[in-house]
Amino acid sequence: MKKLNLFPILIIAILLVACGKKQEAKTDTIELKNKVKTAMVSVREVAQNNEFTATVEPEVKNNIAPATPGRIRKIFVEVGARVSKGQKLAQMDNVNLSNSEVQIENLRRSFKRVSGLFAVGGASQQELDNAQLQLDVAETNLKNLGENTFLLSPITGIITARNYDEGDMYSGQMPLMTVMQISPVKLKINVSESKYTIVKTGMPVDVKFDVFENETFTGKVSLIYPVIDDRTRTFGVEVKINNANGKVRPGMFARVKMNFGNAKNVVVPDMAIIKQSGSAERYVYVYADGKVTYRKVELGQRLGAEYELLSGIENGETVVVSGQSKLNDGMEVEVVK
Repeated sequence: MKKLNLFPILIIAILLVACGKKQEAKTDTIELKNKVKTAMVSVREVAQNNEFTATVEPEVKNNIAPATPGRIRKIFVEVGARVSKGQKLAQMDNVNLSNSEVQIENLRRSFKRVSGLFAVGGASQQELDNAQLQLDVAETNLKNLGENTFLLSPITGIITARNYDEGDMYSGQMPLMTVMQISPVKLKINVSESKYTIVKTGMPVDVKFDVFENETFTGKVSLIYPVIDDRTRTFGVEVKINNANGKVRPGMFARVKMNFGNAKNVVVPDMAIIKQSGSAERYVYVYADGKVTYRKVELGQRLGAEYELLSGIENGETVVVSGQSKLNDGMEVEVVK
């Protein structure tokens, strides 16, 4: 019986197994490539609308109080009352005022008597001057007492606070009441240093308030602060709203929109933007020649489902818009539709 030589068969079997493993390895290598979707970006003209937040402030705020402590005899207005300039708001104890009025009448009679004597040589120039000085001092004191007895509004506005009641002793720790001028009102915003040469006095702005939904108010830049904050690289801008009807009130939250013209910048889909964990920085993956590169970008405005980029991406480059979660810088990828 002829023996079968198994050695060649064994060699062939080993070669077949090795080829199969190489094929599997090649297949695995292909399957390991992450699949991504991409989009080509382009430059567009974008309106440079910047939004700022602010709190409404009154044009003028006056705290009403007498110069010295005393008893409050009468309060003539309540919180929310509209008052005119010069209107009487409160009356303090007037005992000192009455005494001063009596004193000044006596001094006036004394000055008249000394003046008569001086005219006929019965009094010296010094006596006449002393009488005049005493009368002047008394009249000044009477005026001050009057201002601190009958408290008047220095502006036309609205009473926004009242801290005492009639009969209370005014202690000086807080004002008796507060009056604010609310026509116009003002908003203070902080604008980036890069816009310093663009913002001009009189520049129109749009203002919205959360409390007045779907209503837009018009304001104007009234003041530009002359210095840049070296910590924030911003400068202060004051905006005024006419507010003739008094609808806008101090303390309201406002959103101020300013238009700085147009600029040509790259626009990318918002799905391309990646936020780095624990940082405010933003990145995108740029695709080229089968690989992706992790690149930092500077965001401008959000434009619906897109973002304006101020830096980081050039016109015509391709960015990854899907599949970023498994990517690393320099990784080879497969682009799918």
